[in-house]
Amino acid sequence: MSTTATASQGTASPESTASKASKSDSNSAKHQITCQYFSQEDLLGGGCLDLRLAMDAAEKAIRMHETGDVIFPEKIVQIFNEETQERINCLPATFRSDRICGVKWVSVFPPNPVKYGIQNLTAVIVLSEIVHGLPVAIMEGTLCSNMRVGAMGGLAAKYLANPNSERIGFIGAGEQAKMHLIAMKTAIPSLRQCCVAAKSEAEEQDFLKQMQPIIPDMEMVAAGTKLDVAATDSDIIVTATSAQAPLLKAAWVKPGAFYSHVGGWEDEYAVAKQSDKIVCDDWETVKHRTQTLSRMYKDGELSDDDVHCNLVDLIFGRKPGRESESERTYFNAVGLAYTDVAIAYAMYQRASAAGMGQTLKVQNQMIFEHENLKDWARI
Repeated sequence: MSTTATASQGTASPESTASKASKSDSNSAKHQITCQYFSQEDLLGGGCLDLRLAMDAAEKAIRMHETGDVIFPEKIVQIFNEETQERINCLPATFRSDRICGVKWVSVFPPNPVKYGIQNLTAVIVLSEIVHGLPVAIMEGTLCSNMRVGAMGGLAAKYLANPNSERIGFIGAGEQAKMHLIAMKTAIPSLRQCCVAAKSEAEEQDFLKQMQPIIPDMEMVAAGTKLDVAATDSDIIVTATSAQAPLLKAAWVKPGAFYSHVGGWEDEYAVAKQSDKIVCDDWETVKHRTQTLSRMYKDGELSDDDVHCNLVDLIFGRKPGRESESERTYFNAVGLAYTDVAIAYAMYQRASAAGMGQTLKVQNQMIFEHENLKDWARI
């Protein structure tokens, strides 16, 4: 029988797609396997730059993980330069109920922007169905990866930010900052002003130029590289930099502010110490990394009891989120790769339903079924 894995239109499950194809021997070559390929432009054209879609997929994934529906192995990390942390990571996850398995293959090369003038992160995502084990999609993954970071910040804001927040301040003006702005505006629609501080005024102007058309009802302000201008008086503060330094000062974080910590070491210890609630996506994972909270833990400046909870506890209502307008709240995400796979699957469904992407032939026949194999073999 045919074992085709061609992506279907709409939101049909991978199982139904493969099952239908397996009954169509007369219309396809025996043992033919195909899958869909989606470029970044395919995904964008299919309406996948939708942080509501990403946040909903991430929250659903967190709920599924909590109930044991997710297989989530340890990631594989290959570090090529310990000093610069140039690396490629392999991050797999499976959603049993959705019958989908995925893996994100992501490279992080921090020197790229300065040294070569190119992005520091690139990713590819592969999705397979787990009925027959056949590939379903190969996708550009940088968009999904950046959306996941923004989506987790936006999801945390839903529980930890003042719902009537009006001003958001950024330290950092790169891809993660831009994605966070869309996510925060999605989660907190009352936001009306954005102030951004970067290493150069040119970076700030690029941020404003790119983001103003996307969110036309927000006032965009450049801080003139002054970090305190961006953070002070902001209801939501986001640090998204590659710097390993305590850039954000506690004195700039007003009562009632929500702080989303994206990178490594971006704030002084006093920021966390004065926070009323510290929430992580996964504290046990965070404490073994090199972020601010990790450093505090290793230095004996932060204990398990000082962390309010993980994001999943807010989602399930086991712990309260924001309880007053004056609380300072702190969110630290280290990255849960199964949420990348969940978001990628949602993007695949939407882009496929929009008719985007192209069909790739993986094989037409099994290896030894080729009549001319004798001409190709090298012995």
